[in-house]
Amino acid sequence: MLARQSDPIVAIATAPGRGAVGIVRISGPDVRPLVQALCGRALRPREATYLPLRDAQGQPIDHGLALHFPAPHSYTGEDVLELQAHGGTVVLQLLLARCLQAGAETDPATGQPRLPGLRVAQPGEFTQRAFLNDKIDLAQAEAIADLIDASTEAAARSAGRSLSGEFSREVQQLRDALIHLRMLVEATLDFPEEEID
Repeated sequence: MLARQSDPIVAIATAPGRGAVGIVRISGPDVRPLVQALCGRALRPREATYLPLRDAQGQPIDHGLALHFPAPHSYTGEDVLELQAHGGTVVLQLLLARCLQAGAETDPATGQPRLPGLRVAQPGEFTQRAFLNDKIDLAQAEAIADLIDASTEAAARSAGRSLSGEFSREVQQLRDALIHLRMLVEATLDFPEEEID
């Protein structure tokens, strides 16, 4: 499991089907060689850039936005590349296939594969990595699933509050109060002659 946890991953991050916009997301230790292969140039961190997203022959698959989030300032805590294209199923499948192909290609600068081990992510794996890299806690990870599955406004709002950390803060306050209470009880038992409030 740990070896697979360090593998770079790629997936279509939007719901299946047809839509105006679709997202392909890549996360791994260093995605810069893949940025170069897919976008034809380096990207400024956390800045959306409109450009052609290219196939292996340099022809555009689609024109869209590319965003590079260098580690640790990303959702997963790893380097992340997000490609936002038109939401057609064929376009997104072509982008996904191109990402996998480009990851296995030899980088001319290093003579090594651009992103060795790049594979399709398992469902929920981006969120799992965010949790394992301390970007979110377990309650927030569960809130993401709750927000996606929410069928009412109340459920969506509740999940949104948990995702923002509200539930985790309340649990932390209760935990801190219990630790303080335990400390007072132990002090009273260890030093019964002392006056402890």
